[in-house]
Amino acid sequence: MPYFESPVDGTRLHFVDYGPASGQVIVFVNSSYFGTEMWEYQMLPLAEAGFRCVGFDRRGHGRSDDVWDGFDLDSLADDVDGLLRHLDLRQVTLVGHSLGTAEVVRCLTRHGAGRVARVALVAGMAPGPARSADHPTGVDPALVEAGNAEFRRDRAAFFADGARAFFALGLPGNELSEAYVQSMVDRCHGATARAGAALGDLVVTLNVAPEIAKLDLPVLVVHGTHDASAPIELTGRRAAELAPDSTFKVYENAGHGLFATHRERLTADLREFAEGR
Repeated sequence: MPYFESPVDGTRLHFVDYGPASGQVIVFVNSSYFGTEMWEYQMLPLAEAGFRCVGFDRRGHGRSDDVWDGFDLDSLADDVDGLLRHLDLRQVTLVGHSLGTAEVVRCLTRHGAGRVARVALVAGMAPGPARSADHPTGVDPALVEAGNAEFRRDRAAFFADGARAFFALGLPGNELSEAYVQSMVDRCHGATARAGAALGDLVVTLNVAPEIAKLDLPVLVVHGTHDASAPIELTGRRAAELAPDSTFKVYENAGHGLFATHRERLTADLREFAEGR
């Protein structure tokens, strides 16, 4: 199976590379807990349409190495850049979901946009949901820490109990089979307890607002009105307002898992954006 070594510490990271090698490149950066399988409703149809779709399992996730270190935002961003360099990818549309949006932003501000043409922030945690000096209306960091404590206490229950809110099930347009939802709960366990806990701790102090304001390339922000994990007013709307060249698309009734509930719309929006339209 294809792997590359992290430039940070040599951690072996698994990647997938779908579609024609000559196609326009879209690189996907995952949410916490999930591997590249979370993007099946985007990567497969886009690859079939002629795009080169690349993604990788974050350290401690999926088929990548189980490690203790490297879960700070700089190291995670270096892993993203390492993939771009390993495959020598150019003119990339870089797509992140949830915490993956912060990795995308940090990758650009840390390594530059020489390989990246445009960025999509999907249901993003960026700029950061928690209260900070420049975000006084954010969530009390103590509430984020309490959620992290619940994760450490019983992560199986954390995943199972949170699935309904994650996909905003019960709202119009959010129909998913029980089998699919259960499969995604199961896939969350593809991330190690160490990886999940470390990423949860990262969210407490996450603040990439100054970095988003410096992005000098087109930015697509996609967010759901009923995102319980990253409330739209604290994350998506702020990101769209901060980015100098942004397009903001709001999905009515969508939750954090809009990559599944609103799969066709998201895939179409990503295709249009990647084509520069």
